[in-house]
Amino acid sequence: MKLEDITIDITEQIEIKTTPEKAFKGLLHRFGAGSTLPGGKPMPMILEAHAGGRWYRDRGEGVEHLWGLVQVIKAPVLLELCGPLFMSAPVINHIEVKISETKNGCKVVLRHRAIGLIDPEFRKSREGWEYDLVELKKDCE
Repeated sequence: MKLEDITIDITEQIEIKTTPEKAFKGLLHRFGAGSTLPGGKPMPMILEAHAGGRWYRDRGEGVEHLWGLVQVIKAPVLLELCGPLFMSAPVINHIEVKISETKNGCKVVLRHRAIGLIDPEFRKSREGWEYDLVELKKDCE
C-alpha cells in the first residue's frame, strides 16, 4: 500500500469582498445550520463553536452522525476541525480554514488532510469543498 492510497491532501481558496469577521461568521453558518449539498439540497449540521465542540448532523429520531470536533477556533482567522467527517471507516481528517485580510476583502484557504482506509471515491472528488467556498462567497457578498 502506498502513502497516496491512504491519504488526502486538498487545498481550496477563494477571494471574498467582505471583512474577515463577516467571512468567519459566514463560515460557521455554512458549516452549521446553513450547510447544503452541491445542488442546494439542505444538509443542516450543528457546529458548537468552541474548543472541543462537536460538529455533527442530527437527522432526528435519535439518528446522529459525528463529523468531528473543534480543535482550534480563533475568530476571525482560524477554524480547525478533526474527526471522521462523512467517512464510516478507520480514518482521521483534519480541516483547517484560514482567513486573511486582503486589499479588496479577504482570502479564505481551506485545507483538508486525511489518513486511513479511505474509499478511493472520496480521494477523487474535490467538488464539496469548492462548492462550500463558492456558497460562502455568495453568502457574504
